[in-house]
Amino acid sequence: MGQTMAFWYCYYHVIWATQYRKRIITPYLEPLIYQWIKDKSEAMKSEVLAVSGIEDHIHVAVTIPPTLAVTEWVRHVKGFSAHKVNGVFPDAAELFKWQSGYGLITVGPKHLPRVIDYVCNQKRHHAENTVIQSLERAGSDDGSY
Repeated sequence: MGQTMAFWYCYYHVIWATQYRKRIITPYLEPLIYQWIKDKSEAMKSEVLAVSGIEDHIHVAVTIPPTLAVTEWVRHVKGFSAHKVNGVFPDAAELFKWQSGYGLITVGPKHLPRVIDYVCNQKRHHAENTVIQSLERAGSDDGSY
């Protein structure tokens, strides 16, 4: 007889970039990508608390149940969103791709409001040069940020 988990919270700040940091997340594409991330997350019983970014990378504040490995959530969400972009633009000169790496930060409930605020204000932080470097590490294909 299995036990039912009565309580959990698993909050994460996940960051990933376009392949080679190409600045290809356009104002048209941005809300579509964010919605696809939310849709796939919901299908995986995960809740996106905030999602935002700039032309070459995105940030997601998300709660993922302990029954789902974070690496699986990332793999499925990145794969689904890239697949959807390529479906919208089947005649594009090249495929839309995310870098293979990503950054992952666990977040406690006390710091969650600050992380959500930081994610929601990505454009302002980058425009005003007020980014927090430790929250910008997206990993990369070549080992750099």
